[in-house]
Amino acid sequence: MITQAPWLARLGDLLRQHAKAIRALQWLVVGFYLTLLVIPAFLDLPPAQAGMLDNLTVLAQFIFWGLWWPFVLLSMIFFGRLWCGVLCPEGSLSEWISWRGLNKRTPRWVRWSGWPTIAFILTTVYGQLISVYDYAQAALLILGGSTVAAMLVGFLYGRGKRVWCRHLCPVSGVFALLARLAPVHYKVDEQRWLENREPHLPTPNCAPLIDIRRMQGNADCHACGRCSSQRGAVQLSARSPNSEILIVGGQQQSDHWDSTLLLFGMIGLAMGAFQWTVSPWFITLKQAAAEWLVDRDIFWPLEANAPWWLLTHYPQANDAFTWLDGAVILTYIFGASLLVGGALWLLLRAAVRVMRRGDNVFQHLALALVPLGGAGLFLGLSATTVKLLRYEGFLLAWAQPARAALLIGAVAWSLYLAWNVISRHGGNGMRRLLAFACVNAGCALVGYGWWLQFWGWS
Repeated sequence: MITQAPWLARLGDLLRQHAKAIRALQWLVVGFYLTLLVIPAFLDLPPAQAGMLDNLTVLAQFIFWGLWWPFVLLSMIFFGRLWCGVLCPEGSLSEWISWRGLNKRTPRWVRWSGWPTIAFILTTVYGQLISVYDYAQAALLILGGSTVAAMLVGFLYGRGKRVWCRHLCPVSGVFALLARLAPVHYKVDEQRWLENREPHLPTPNCAPLIDIRRMQGNADCHACGRCSSQRGAVQLSARSPNSEILIVGGQQQSDHWDSTLLLFGMIGLAMGAFQWTVSPWFITLKQAAAEWLVDRDIFWPLEANAPWWLLTHYPQANDAFTWLDGAVILTYIFGASLLVGGALWLLLRAAVRVMRRGDNVFQHLALALVPLGGAGLFLGLSATTVKLLRYEGFLLAWAQPARAALLIGAVAWSLYLAWNVISRHGGNGMRRLLAFACVNAGCALVGYGWWLQFWGWS
């Protein structure tokens, strides 16, 4: 057993020792989540002058989109997937109902590694079409629908396991990428595990379906603490925030989905989703399409008669999307994903080609952009935070400098990781510089995109 454990290891043990208290906390979070999610959806739309202190709908909007989601993302970078293991209401409900379900074997199609990427893309795009950040009904449809799906999967498959969280959750892939940057992790000494064959603790139930003995990083670990001190070989430990990207990320990769999600989803698609509401390019594209339709006497796409669950439709708030609005939103978001993500893909491929290396090095080099991808998501989501606080009368003069510092810091971090990845894979001399120049061009492109949103178009 681990003796004289440092305070961090003891903290991990506390999570295991106080499992009942954690379950009670989980049910409190579930109750809070359902209250803020369900009740506002059945209330009238708040008046234009409503504030978060006098209107439950506005308060719920601020909590979900101004605090909850941006800071859950931020927590991944500091604490790993502690949110998933201890606080997430979807995970708690899915695991709870799985103990009472049919306990069927998880089919192969559920375990396909591409689902988190596909789910992230679909929910992000759909959320934009129905204005999920602005309306309680839309939030209930997307977040509540995800929760119901999580419980259904839990009921069907995996006794006591979080099959939904591991294979299907729309944000699982994003969380897995960001958690690689966390300065803490559950360190496993495999040799000690093998030597101590008679465990002093009961075999833990690893809900996210991890082979604990071979666990090497944070990507899939939910940091719940259930395995802490198991066989004297598992303990919560500090590490360099760069270590998992540089070391674990350099091992043979099984597929391309991490890089696809990062380049085309977290960076490209997210930029388009957050940008279109403030982009003059969107307005130009929409006007050009409208003129083309009118010139040909095609008027039905200009009608705002879609149901609210398909396109935003709240005439009482003077907010209703036409069919053309929906088409242009889709074009803009997917266009940004293909243009930005595709440019990054080509630049990283060029860097790897210069280095005369193969696909595995490409996957590794792509992971260097995780800080930039995480910063973009936080900037986009926190824009809602800033907007709602300004509606409440807060000036927030520090917001722009803070955004600039975050963006510059993320670019610098990604470039540092990229330089080390290139060096680790044998890049030297002019080849190293050329490969690094390709990564610099990619970071500059992403930085320019966020500069346009927060400074260039403002």
